[in-house]
Amino acid sequence: MGRVAMTYKLNPDSEVEANIEEIVQFIRSFANEVYEVQSVETKPLAFGLQFVQVHVVMDDGPGLSDKFEEMMSDLAGVGEIEVLSMGLL
Repeated sequence: MGRVAMTYKLNPDSEVEANIEEIVQFIRSFANEVYEVQSVETKPLAFGLQFVQVHVVMDDGPGLSDKFEEMMSDLAGVGEIEVLSMGLL
């Protein structure tokens, strides 16, 4: 089985006041034998808002990226999730 590198952009939910630092810490805790969370960064969006950029390497198995995206979307304050890049290693 191969490995996949993915980069995500997590925008804050506009209807809930998001604690960006809590989101960053929760995503870092997702690291396990399947998901290698390599970096989680906050970046400026606009007008003082920030988004979270996540780079993760995972096994290339059915449904694994969907499960990771679902875990991120379950966090309070996470709005839209966008895949910025994806590639096989």
